[in-house]
Amino acid sequence: MKNNDKTNVMRVLDSKKIAYTAHTYEQDPTMTGAEIAQILGEDADKVFKTLVTQAKSGQYYVFVVPVKEELDLKKAAKASGEKAIGMIKQKDLLPLTGYVHGGCSPVGMKKQFPTFIHESAQDLDKIFVSAGKLGRQIELSPQDLAKVSRGTFADIIV
Repeated sequence: MKNNDKTNVMRVLDSKKIAYTAHTYEQDPTMTGAEIAQILGEDADKVFKTLVTQAKSGQYYVFVVPVKEELDLKKAAKASGEKAIGMIKQKDLLPLTGYVHGGCSPVGMKKQFPTFIHESAQDLDKIFVSAGKLGRQIELSPQDLAKVSRGTFADIIV
């Protein structure tokens, strides 16, 4: 892959010497995570989405969950030590993270936010997360993702 084809996520991983495999596919904005998993030829349990939330305290948090699962806001609040957490508005995503809806990655956001990865990831050799652009995914070990995102594994799904 030529350097100018690399996303910010890939540059961050390269700079930290973290191994990953890049995947590209034809992106349709209406695609679900399960459809993306199918295109990648992968089990949907290995493909994770990145969700950005804000707590009542004002603090932002990032949650990485399997694409077919739903974030449990009560468990998310408990994991982060907050009283209550809610999803941020889609229009706030790009200015806050530098990523668009559908291309949000837990790696390389404008600012590092506390990150929680669903505990099921620990049982997998490799997982897929957005590479920071629509139609781009990276495959890496969950431990490497936790290291680079300063993530914590937690029970955070419904």
